[in-house]
Amino acid sequence: MTQNTAHQQRPIGSGFTAASTADEVLQGIDLSCTNVVITGGHHGIGLETTRALSKAGASVTVAARNPDRAASALAGIERVETSQLDLLDPASIDAFAARYLDSGRPLHILINNAGIMGGDLVRDARGYEAQFATNHLGHFQLTLGLLPALRAAHGARVVNLTSGGNRLSDIRWDDPHFTTGYDAMGLLGYGQSKTANVLFAVELDRRWAEDGIRGYAVHPGIVQGTNLGPWLAEGEERTPWLSDDELRAMGLIDDSGRQIIDPDREMKTPQQGASTSVFAATSPLLAEIGGVYLKDNDISPLDTPKPINFGAEQDIPSDVVPHAIDPESAKQLWELSERLLNA
Repeated sequence: MTQNTAHQQRPIGSGFTAASTADEVLQGIDLSCTNVVITGGHHGIGLETTRALSKAGASVTVAARNPDRAASALAGIERVETSQLDLLDPASIDAFAARYLDSGRPLHILINNAGIMGGDLVRDARGYEAQFATNHLGHFQLTLGLLPALRAAHGARVVNLTSGGNRLSDIRWDDPHFTTGYDAMGLLGYGQSKTANVLFAVELDRRWAEDGIRGYAVHPGIVQGTNLGPWLAEGEERTPWLSDDELRAMGLIDDSGRQIIDPDREMKTPQQGASTSVFAATSPLLAEIGGVYLKDNDISPLDTPKPINFGAEQDIPSDVVPHAIDPESAKQLWELSERLLNA
């Protein structure tokens, strides 16, 4: 089986940059007869990912908590359908997977794109911390449920959206659901979930590469308006995670409230933010590589953990750190996730 090691975690010289767009990455790639499932593919980075893949010829199923709202956002995009999925509801996940398998279609690309970030401590009906349950555990259950369709593709890729937030926290092995220690902004919970996204890709690749299924974790950059924030109980709208004053202090918006675009400092348009997702999903440069963390349309170098200053005077680091690609931790997380699903 393929084993991810630190030596794989180095740039390969893709020819693309932080400023490349999804359309540029897909130029010359024909995705006709390619089936894609993407969670949250109707807003922000997900919407741009859906649009670009469809433009290249793919047929895309967008999984959303509110399929009618998603369909409205996707109007005019060809070869797209929506299907109901709530990542905090195990029954909803099983129902989505069953519907897809019943369609008889192979699944060539699965993009685990949806996610939440920060806010007060929230637990699902099982008592699981919501960021870990949504960002990782729901996608873990979905991916396992879709395994027969991934195998049927005879060559498939699973792309997990993560972030440089993997640097904020390792997995809290003794207390993943924060019976204690939840910080005011929820950053440790977010960091744990983003580390889980990377470790999941590492272990998936080790287990499934022989079946032709490769795993990747993607940092898209910082994109304003991604709907990434705490969920409100009544629907899919999110509460603002950071105020305009806080965003301005971080150097992410200007005095007029407009997003600052500076791809070399991770501040990207949705088109630029979606590019690494489609690079992971389609690039022939990754044909023999899996279980890695990608950013700026290339493999990220391995970095050492260091304190993160969220002020405007310092760039926010986003390279992957050792705890997020550790193969033993990846195996341990897979086993923990299986136990949590079966509890």
